[in-house]
Amino acid sequence: MRLFVAINFSESTRRGLVSLQAELKQTATRGRFTAEENLHLTLAFLGACDRAQCQQAIRVVDSICTAAFPIEITRISRLQRTDGDIWWTGLRESAPLKALQGDLTDKLRIAGFVLEDRPYTPHITLGRQMVTDMDEKTVSPFGETVEQIHLMKSEQVDGKLVYTSVWEKGLTPSGAPLS
Repeated sequence: MRLFVAINFSESTRRGLVSLQAELKQTATRGRFTAEENLHLTLAFLGACDRAQCQQAIRVVDSICTAAFPIEITRISRLQRTDGDIWWTGLRESAPLKALQGDLTDKLRIAGFVLEDRPYTPHITLGRQMVTDMDEKTVSPFGETVEQIHLMKSEQVDGKLVYTSVWEKGLTPSGAPLS
């Protein structure tokens, strides 16, 4: 099974992301859009894992001890590709998000997982192989308080990409002492 650790969004945040996708759809002549139910913020991509690795990943996710924190989506950008661009939303810089992602990836590496070795750039993919004349821009900030993280499974079901949470870890409520 293919696994990754992610932040899933509230209905309100998801609606904001879908609204940004709608802007792209109006100007796009081509592209594959991320399904609304699959919109997420990846913290770590684990790739193909067996059952023992899945259990190890659950133990790592369960060991995370951090307080809930806010995130804010502030821009829409693209990564240029020859076969069409990847469009994504960017977040306001967040020390708690960076610390969470760093702690998580450190613990996953210690547990034996091989992870990408490039700087973490938090983003939410809206679409791939996009051809549009839309410009990158800042957007009216929106977001939520992150209260949990999820170990997610990625699989094809009837030709459709489906992400399913296999484990979730609640974060400590803001202001509560960390154990």
